[in-house]
Amino acid sequence: MEAWRNYITGSALLEYRLNRELQSGHGVSLADYEILVRLSDRAEHRMRMSELASEVAHSKSRISHQIRRLERAELVERTECPSDGRGVFAVLTERGMEVLRGIAPDHVASVREHYVDLLDPEEQQVMAKVFGRLVDHLRDTES
Repeated sequence: MEAWRNYITGSALLEYRLNRELQSGHGVSLADYEILVRLSDRAEHRMRMSELASEVAHSKSRISHQIRRLERAELVERTECPSDGRGVFAVLTERGMEVLRGIAPDHVASVREHYVDLLDPEEQQVMAKVFGRLVDHLRDTES
């Protein structure tokens, strides 16, 4: 029970802190940052909206709302998939990449301060393995 309670409280506090630091320092939410990072990692800086929703563990309606806000800020744009008329891509804009490059060093430093540097290398490996297994299990059992 102690492990569960510490996980619930610790993950909520960590997410809140990282979100607050991104909001106050850069005007971007943690959820928005994750979208920008996922897009930046892809060829042509684009992903299908459905795939993006799955990767960041959001519903399709929530990802649409976030992409709409990021479009208004000119960080992301939507384009149609040429091979599938129903498919829509989210595409990171040049402005989005510039903003991400400005945010990333601060965010990485914050993640290190509030998470990574609190764990020794063995604990980091254990955490990666445990949460990798959790993600795999939950994705495999989605309905």
